[in-house]
Amino acid sequence: MQNLGANPPLGRPGQPVEVAPIYVLLASDEGSYITGQRFGVTGGKPIL
Repeated sequence: MQNLGANPPLGRPGQPVEVAPIYVLLASDEGSYITGQRFGVTGGKPIL
């Protein structure tokens, strides 16, 4: 787990303000019709 953030494809670690919007959307009324989706907020690094 320590190396999970090492060498991100975008060249820097993600910031909370870059990750939070998807959670805000999903928790809001605007996201109420979204179901069964997987959102990759990884900065381009595949995490399996």
